[in-house]
Amino acid sequence: MKGVYFLVAFVLFALASTLASASDPSPLQDFCVAINDTKTGVFVNGKFCKDPKLATPMDFFFSGLNIPGNTSNQLGSKVTPVNVAQILGLNTLGISLARLDFAPYGGLNPPHTHPRATEILVVVEGTLLVGFVTSNPDNRLITKVLYPGDVFVFPIGLIHFQFNVGNTNAVAFAALSSQNPGVITIANAVFGSNPAINPDVLAKAFQLDKNIVNQLQHQFWWDNN
Repeated sequence: MKGVYFLVAFVLFALASTLASASDPSPLQDFCVAINDTKTGVFVNGKFCKDPKLATPMDFFFSGLNIPGNTSNQLGSKVTPVNVAQILGLNTLGISLARLDFAPYGGLNPPHTHPRATEILVVVEGTLLVGFVTSNPDNRLITKVLYPGDVFVFPIGLIHFQFNVGNTNAVAFAALSSQNPGVITIANAVFGSNPAINPDVLAKAFQLDKNIVNQLQHQFWWDNN
């Protein structure tokens, strides 16, 4: 099974490479390994780059996607990202990867968006209900139940989710068309912002009693902080 995980990861990278030009700009050099030392680097596409002559294999390496994520939390899920923060050599290359683990009976990667990337996901274990919602005015839900070997695409910027509808653990891998796709979890952003959004705004927007909004803000603010 470990071999399957790594094969899936390589396939996802290959698939996502065709999407990279839709998000991050194309690099003008072979690579641009990110560094934090601004005195010896050149600023390119969000990161400073080290001298290419000083690049090492470790700049392009990550280990650990064979390790299951800890799903012992309120959502019953864990996302293990592999982006430019984990592999400095991804800087300017317009691609990243993630492992998603889901607990049985309802593990959820809640509704969220990636503002800078399209996502392509493949299930390797379990059964996932996935979907995304189109933009206004249609707000159409595009949804599908996925089984091992199934692949699904989430267009850039659209709200989407993954939900374990099976009675076993579920595992999926996702490739994204950005070195740093970003993630905005809808509930956390709306009800857990810092400082908090005026509850009158949210009460009117969601057609909720203001007391309910206050309760949600209290809950999500503590979760976020």
